[in-house]
Amino acid sequence: QVQLVESGGGLVRPGGSLRLSCAASGSIFSINAMGWYRQAPGKQRELVAVIASGGSTNYADSVKGRFTISRDNVKDTVYLQMNSLKPEDTAVYYCNARIPTYPTYLPSDYWGQGTQVTVSS
Repeated sequence: QVQLVESGGGLVRPGGSLRLSCAASGSIFSINAMGWYRQAPGKQRELVAVIASGGSTNYADSVKGRFTISRDNVKDTVYLQMNSLKPEDTAVYYCNARIPTYPTYLPSDYWGQGTQVTVSS
């Protein structure tokens, strides 16, 4: 089985910064991609950022220029550096990993437990 453990959430003032971490462990041979999603109360879950094994990245338009996703393939860990935070960034942030399933190599998605990010003065 695969587990994703998140850390780094909390309360921050507008304009501040937070760094989220997510470590994957278990029966992992490789990881196709890792990313971050977020969901605010009463709203749909949305993709924030994703990074593939080769290092290519995609970001939601709302966070471009403010957030940076990175990945340590040796530690199976993904990070999200969040700068210039705004109140509208307040949400539960979920880590995601897309991992091939043995023996077919078809991908399966795994999710972290979620970490609360609150931006408020």
